Amino acid sequence: MYGVCGCCGALRPRYKRLVDNIFPEDPEDGLVKANMEKLTFYALSAPEKLDRIGAYLSERLSRDVARHRYGYVCIAMEALDQLLMACHCQSINLFVESFLKMVRKLLESDKPSLQILGTNSFVKFANIEEDTPSYHRSYDFFVSRFSEMCHSSYEDPDIRTKIRMAGIKGLQGVVRKTVNDELQANIWDPQHMDKIVPSLLFNLQSGERTESRSPSPLQASEKEKESPVELTERCFRELLGRAAYGNIKNAVTPVLMHLDNHSLWEGKTFAVRCFKIIMYSIQSQHSHLVIQQLLGHLDANSKNSATVRAGIVEVLLEAAAIAASGSVGPTVLEVFNTLLRQLRLSVDYELTGSYDGSTNIGTKIIKAHEERQLQEAVIRTIGSFANTLPTYQRSEVMLFIMGKIPVPGVHLALPSTGSGPEGTRMIQIMLLKSLVQVTAGFQTTNMLTALPSSFLEPLLSFSLTEDPEVRLLVLQILLSLIDRHDNRPKFSNISIISDISVLKLKVDKCSRQDNLFMKKHGQQLYRHIYLGCKEQSSGRQHYETLFALLGLLSVELANEEVVVDLIRLALALQDLALSTDEGLPVFNRCAVHALAAAYLNLICQLTTVPAFCQHIHEVIEVRQKESPYLLPEDVFIENPKLPSSLEKVEGDVLFLQSKITEVLGGSGYNTDRLATPYVPQYTDEDRLSKRKSIGETISLQVEVESRNSPEKEERTPAEEITFETLKNAIVDSVGMEEQERERRRQVVEKFQKAPFEEIAAHCGARATLLQSKLNQIFEITIRPPPSPSGTISSGYGQNQSRSVPIYEMKFPDLCVY
Repeated sequence: MYGVCGCCGALRPRYKRLVDNIFPEDPEDGLVKANMEKLTFYALSAPEKLDRIGAYLSERLSRDVARHRYGYVCIAMEALDQLLMACHCQSINLFVESFLKMVRKLLESDKPSLQILGTNSFVKFANIEEDTPSYHRSYDFFVSRFSEMCHSSYEDPDIRTKIRMAGIKGLQGVVRKTVNDELQANIWDPQHMDKIVPSLLFNLQSGERTESRSPSPLQASEKEKESPVELTERCFRELLGRAAYGNIKNAVTPVLMHLDNHSLWEGKTFAVRCFKIIMYSIQSQHSHLVIQQLLGHLDANSKNSATVRAGIVEVLLEAAAIAASGSVGPTVLEVFNTLLRQLRLSVDYELTGSYDGSTNIGTKIIKAHEERQLQEAVIRTIGSFANTLPTYQRSEVMLFIMGKIPVPGVHLALPSTGSGPEGTRMIQIMLLKSLVQVTAGFQTTNMLTALPSSFLEPLLSFSLTEDPEVRLLVLQILLSLIDRHDNRPKFSNISIISDISVLKLKVDKCSRQDNLFMKKHGQQLYRHIYLGCKEQSSGRQHYETLFALLGLLSVELANEEVVVDLIRLALALQDLALSTDEGLPVFNRCAVHALAAAYLNLICQLTTVPAFCQHIHEVIEVRQKESPYLLPEDVFIENPKLPSSLEKVEGDVLFLQSKITEVLGGSGYNTDRLATPYVPQYTDEDRLSKRKSIGETISLQVEVESRNSPEKEERTPAEEITFETLKNAIVDSVGMEEQERERRRQVVEKFQKAPFEEIAAHCGARATLLQSKLNQIFEITIRPPPSPSGTISSGYGQNQSRSVPIYEMKFPDLCVY
C-alpha cells in the first residue's frame, strides 16, 4: 500500500508537486518561471504551507549538494530568494529557518562558487525588513564563517579576492540584519566585534599592499568596481555609523588590539588611516570617546618603545584635528594631564636610557633620538587639542600646565623622577614649549580674565632664571598672548625704519580692560624686560624677542601713561648699557644700546610728535657716522664688528632724557613722570627664580615691618573728600611712588652696607619688642576658667583659683538632671 502511494504522483502533497515542477530536466535551462509563479501564488494563498515548502526545498538542496548537482542547487536557491522576497506573512519565521539552514549548508561547502552563492542569498535576505520579530534566531555561525572567508588564502588570486569580498558583504549583511533589532543577539558584544573588525582591517591592510604595487591605469579601471578595499572601507564606515554611544568602546578596542598585534603603530600610515575612517564615520558627539580610548591606550603602552608611543600620539594628533570643536569632552584637563605625564616619562627615559631605570649604553643614543621625536609629537598634539577649545577652556589649560612646571627650590609640581636637576630643567623646557603651542593664535578681548595673576606671575618669574632657553620660551609665550592683531611678524627683526607706515601695523584704540590690565601688570612687564636685558647669557634672539615685546606693548596695550613708561624704560636701558657696574660684556652693552635706539625710533613715530622724532633721528644719524656699533644693523648680524671696550660713549650719540621730556611736555605728556628715571622694583618673585643677595631679602622683611610698625603710626585729621581731592590723589601718585622708591633704596642700602652686628641688634630689638607685646596680649586675654567653688586669696593679696574635684563641686539645681 505504501509503495503504491509513493509511486503515484497524484497522491503527493500539492506543495511538493509545485516545488518539483520548478526544476527542469536539464539544469542548464534554469528555473521554470511559469511553475515558479504558480508556487509563489500558492505560498501567498496558503501561508501556513510556507514552512513546509521551505523544508522540502532545503531537503532537495541538501541532496543535490551531496550528489554534486550544482545546477539544481542554484535553481533551489533562486526559488528560495524569490519566495523570500514575495512573502511577508507571519509564518515567514519558520521559512527563514529553512532558508538559513540552506545558506549554512552552502557556506560549509569547500567549493568557492557555492560559498559565494550562499553569501549572495544571505545578503538579499539581510536587505529584507521583516514584519514579525524573531526570538530564537542566531547569527553566530555566519559571523564566524564570513570572518573566515575574509581571511581566505585560496591559491588563485582572483577566486581569493571573490571569496574575501563575499565575506565582507556577508559581514555587512549580518550588521544590517542585527544592529537595529533589539531581539537579536547583540552584534556589538566583544565576542562578535573581535571577529568582525579585525577581518575588515585585514582587508584594508592587504589592499594597501596591493595598491602599493601601482597597477597600470587600465588594470585599475577594470578592477575599480571589484576592489575589496573600497568595499571594506564602506562596510567599516557603515558599521561605525550605526554605533550608539555605549557601543563605541567595543568597536574601537579591536582596532587598537589589531594595531598592537601586527606592530602597525610604528608605520603610522595605516593607523592614521584607520582612525581617520573612525573619526569621520562615527557621530560627531561621540568623538571624545575615541580620543579617551586612545589616551588610555597610550597610558597602557607607557613602557613600550618610543616609536609605538609616537605612533599613538600621531594618531591622537590627527583625531584632534578631525574632531569638531569641544570634542575633547567633559574631561578636558585629564586629556592634557595624560599628555603631560607622557612627556615627563619620555624625559626620564631619555636621561636614563632605559624603561626600568637601568642604564644600557648600547641603546641609549638610539632611544634618546626616538624619545626626542616623541616629545615633539606630544607637544604638537597638545597644541592641536588646544586649538579645538574655546578661549575660556584654553585659559584653564594654560593655568593647568603652568601648575605642572617645577620651580627649583620651591616645589615640584611633578613627582620627583630621580633624573636630577637636568631632568627638572628638561621638564621645564618641554612644558614651556607646550605652553607656546597652546598660546599660539590665542585671541581674547579681556586680558584681565584671560591672563589672571595666578598664571602671569609664575610665568614672569621664569623670565628671571639663568637658563637662556627658558627665558626665550617665556618671551615667546608673552608675545603670543599680547599679539591680538597679527603684528608679531612685523617686529621679527630689529632695525631702524625711517617710515613705519611700510609695516602696515594694525593699531586699535586701547580699551578699558586693556588699561586696567596695564595698570595692574604693567610695572611687572617693564621690570622683566629690564632684567632680561641685564642677563649676560642673553643672545641675539633674546634681544630680538624683547624688541618685539616692546613693540607689541606699544601697539596693542599702550595709552598715554604706558607710552611715557615705555620711553622711561628705553632710557633706563641706555643707562644700563652705559653702566660698568653690571659687568655686561661688550656685545650685550652694544645690543642694549641698539635695542633702545630701535625702540625709540619706533615709539617716536607712533606718538607723531615732530620734535621728538627729530631728536631721535638726529642721534641715530650721529651714531651712523661715529658709532655704528650702537645701532641694530651693525650688532645683530652674523659677525658683528664691535670695539674692544665701551668707555667713551657720550655726547650726541646718546638720547637725552631732558630733551625728550621737554619736547613731549609741549604735547601734553606728563613731564614730571618723564623726568623721573626708571628704576626696577625688586619683589618676592626673585625668590622663585634666583635670589640676588641676602641683604635684599632681609630688606624686604624689614620694609614690611617698618611699614606696619606702631611707632610710625600717625593719626591724620579727618579731611573732606571732594572731586578735586580725588583728582589730585591720582595725579600726584607719581611723586608718592618716587618717595616710596627712594625710601626703599635707603633701606636696601642700609642693610647692604651696615655692619652685621648693627643689623643683628636692630632685628633683635624688634623681636624683643614684639615678644613683650605678645606677652601683654596673652596676659589680658588668657584667664583661668571660673570655678563653681569660688576662689581663695593668696598671701600677696591676689585671688588664686583653687582646684576642686568635679565630684565636690556644687551646681545649681537647674543644672542638675
